[in-house]
Amino acid sequence: MSFTLPDLPYAHDALQPYLSRETLEYHHDKHHKAYVDNGNKLLEGTDLAGKSLEEIVKASFGTNQALFNNAGQHYNHLHFWHWLKPNGGGAIPGELEKKIIEDLGSVEKAKEDFIQAGVSQFGSGWAWLAVKDGKIVVLKTQNGENPLVHGATPILGVDVWEHSYYIDYRNRRPDYLKAFVDHLVNWEYAAELYSKAI
Repeated sequence: MSFTLPDLPYAHDALQPYLSRETLEYHHDKHHKAYVDNGNKLLEGTDLAGKSLEEIVKASFGTNQALFNNAGQHYNHLHFWHWLKPNGGGAIPGELEKKIIEDLGSVEKAKEDFIQAGVSQFGSGWAWLAVKDGKIVVLKTQNGENPLVHGATPILGVDVWEHSYYIDYRNRRPDYLKAFVDHLVNWEYAAELYSKAI
């Protein structure tokens, strides 16, 4: 199975004013495309060619760093574009909201912890809501790592590599994360992944 760059599920300017057309052109058309192109080259001729993306991510972690970096980032970004939507934020679908309150204390606390995970991730990486051992947890990972390689299933992730926000926010990562949670997050997609994860 080779990697393919998907089209964005919305126009490049659909997330303005929170993420600009220029950010999406660089982030999707250049950065994500590079992970796809490099990943395909590195996959060629390995015993992982023909496996599913999840299998490739898990199997290459700790064994083939270059392949993992590109496969992991391809996996993360395939979901990332769907974790964003125009007029996002807002209400969380019932079942997911109930579970967030049960496991993380309250919706507000969950959002704060998620933002804090992104703010405190040193250097490049991601912040996550993931399902681990039947509970929703907040995680952060470095570089292209994701919850899959730590025994968990991601249901929401935010990219805190500088290329995801620097054009619009410069060094104001907390402002980008707040905009993500308040105005961009696609809770319906997170709820869909949550119901699959359980």
